[in-house]
Amino acid sequence: MARIDVNRSGEMEVFARVVTLGGFSPAARALKMTPSAVSKLISRLEARLGARLINRSTRKLLLTAEGEMFHERALRVLADIDEAESMVAASQAPRGRVRVNSNVPFGLHHLLPLVPRFSAAYPRVVLDIVLSDLVVDLMDARTDLAIRVGPLRASQLMARKLGESPMAVVASPAYLARRGAPAAPCDLADHNCIGFNFARHCDKWPFTVDGERLSLPVQGDVTAGDGETSRRLVLAGQGLARLSHFHIGGDIAAGRMIPVLEAYNPGDVEAIHAVYVGHGGRLPARVRALIDFLVREVDLTRPPVSDP
Repeated sequence: MARIDVNRSGEMEVFARVVTLGGFSPAARALKMTPSAVSKLISRLEARLGARLINRSTRKLLLTAEGEMFHERALRVLADIDEAESMVAASQAPRGRVRVNSNVPFGLHHLLPLVPRFSAAYPRVVLDIVLSDLVVDLMDARTDLAIRVGPLRASQLMARKLGESPMAVVASPAYLARRGAPAAPCDLADHNCIGFNFARHCDKWPFTVDGERLSLPVQGDVTAGDGETSRRLVLAGQGLARLSHFHIGGDIAAGRMIPVLEAYNPGDVEAIHAVYVGHGGRLPARVRALIDFLVREVDLTRPPVSDP
């Protein structure tokens, strides 16, 4: 029989975090421990069980057969504990602070307009919102939930899809009156195209020409660090930009922007996800409440809330 002073659920929690996050250091940050403390705890666990659970190398951790089995069972036990606690706390409304990071366009046009409704439904939850087109590390930034637009990178993060949105090349009526509309993608060489200046962006726009998909390099006299800046440059008549309908649908509907080259539109879409740290179904009620709310309330088929 196990000694009464052994915190077996605590050991399982630490072990599960090490496996989920892929190392002692990220697990230590998540648990507010030191890497050496995490390493010693795993070593004590292995000594108590009489089996090696993890093969350590300088680059990565690999589970042994015993580690795989223990990890699977540990997640079940942790999920059962979480379910038991949730049942007891079911009558308690979610409460506490949720730190949210969103890219600027989604934050301005979809997230912020929903905040009053969320706050009315969950008055004990405090939202701490940061809008930035930089991709943050959720652990390092101590962020509970982030909105990611576009393909998700391989990671240990969990994700819920909020929707997807088609892309379009657009310009203002004033710009088109001054410069004319491009008739084919090759005409973009004679136009001012607004690009992005963040590292992960590629300065090529995709089109379908004669049934073949191709990507054309574009250039102009200004680049932007976020989609909202690009949108406002288009509205000011600066040039053409390729943006997502979730961002500019309201401008198109109001006639402030006009799509061009639609006959060559490849039909690609941008997926939008809420990403968060979680494993085994364990998630704070306040974070789960916000995720469920966004999944339920975000509707990318409706024109976004847009300022002229």
